[in-house]
Amino acid sequence: MGMTMTQKILARHAGLESVSAGQLILADLDLVLGNDVTSPVAIREFKKLGITEVFDRKKVAMVMDHFTPNKDIKAATQCKMCREFAGEMEIENYFDVGDMGVEHAILPEKGLVTAGDLVIGADSHTCTYGALGAFSTGVGSTDMACGMAIGKAWFKVPSVLRFNLKGKPSEYVCGKDIILHIIGMIGVSGALYQSMEFGGEGLRYLSVSDRLCMANMAIEAGGKNGIFEVDEQTLAFLKEAGAAEPVVCAPDEDAVYEAVYEIDLGSIKPTVAFPHLPENTHPIDEVGEIRIDQVVIGSCTNGRLEDLISAEKILRGKKVKKGVRCIVIPATQKIYLEAMEMGLLRSFIESGAIVSTPTCGPCLGGHMGILAEGERAVATTNRNFVGRMGHPASEVYLASPAVAAASAVTGKISSPVEVM
Repeated sequence: MGMTMTQKILARHAGLESVSAGQLILADLDLVLGNDVTSPVAIREFKKLGITEVFDRKKVAMVMDHFTPNKDIKAATQCKMCREFAGEMEIENYFDVGDMGVEHAILPEKGLVTAGDLVIGADSHTCTYGALGAFSTGVGSTDMACGMAIGKAWFKVPSVLRFNLKGKPSEYVCGKDIILHIIGMIGVSGALYQSMEFGGEGLRYLSVSDRLCMANMAIEAGGKNGIFEVDEQTLAFLKEAGAAEPVVCAPDEDAVYEAVYEIDLGSIKPTVAFPHLPENTHPIDEVGEIRIDQVVIGSCTNGRLEDLISAEKILRGKKVKKGVRCIVIPATQKIYLEAMEMGLLRSFIESGAIVSTPTCGPCLGGHMGILAEGERAVATTNRNFVGRMGHPASEVYLASPAVAAASAVTGKISSPVEVM
């Protein structure tokens, strides 16, 4: 019986010739990730084990991104604990203010993940790295602690949903629109504890940034992981990032799938997810008149250079609607610098937007853009649950950078076509 990409990676890391859906395995880890919210819990559990060193100081990463620069005493205390632990354990991949970024943007950028890797992270959006042909998934802080200690973790091998991508996306349609369309189609539990495997001839029209966004949001469909077939774009990205030699695990022709979906990229329109679930999607021409108070362009989903270029193209020479707050958050320091050198930041500021240091910030109701009661935001983030970005009576609408930028100009949820 053939295996899927995910099953091949899990089998190799478990030292087995093959695995099948539902099988329990103990597998070796290539990277263990934590952030300033989840790492302190893991550190406390790690110390309870009586372990004096991590399994491999090169294979543990900690990124201070959720509440940094520190927004209050509690956030400062958590980062201090992580900083001291990283120093004590001589963890090489520790990222803090000045050399940091949103975790799921900075790790690929730094070449810390490659095709064929097995990665766990104490953050649900760790599934991002499937865009690079890796198996990556979110875990709890206790699992992170054990992973840091022994470099292994238990997994139940997931069954797999196959998404065959065909056709070419229309103008202003990007990875965010595609994954929102898919989540709207199968629902937030449609891939529950399953792998979402993406491939097909349409893949060549999706940039690595598109794929990172889509893999990131596999968890919003309940997925265990999202994973993309490796192609020349993937290999070029990994080479430029200085990643380790990739191990390409292509799916077998006779791989067993729970279901197979055919996705015509050319039929997808810019898509918006209404409150309070990512599955509550509507094509842009069916949105109606929805006034907004804030726009957030950034996050681990859409804070990459390609996303900023897309938003700036819409905002260039225009003004943010009076009464609307537009917040742009480059996902890493490198992206921030590149955007500055390209003149994007100047364009954003001249349009009436503000530009923040890299941070998760408002995405999880942290800082740099909390919503008050009754306020609405269009955000390029990945979740729009009740109270996600502030007050329980606020609303978050998920959209692409292009739709977010257009909405900032008009003061209502809008198609990029309306302002170009």
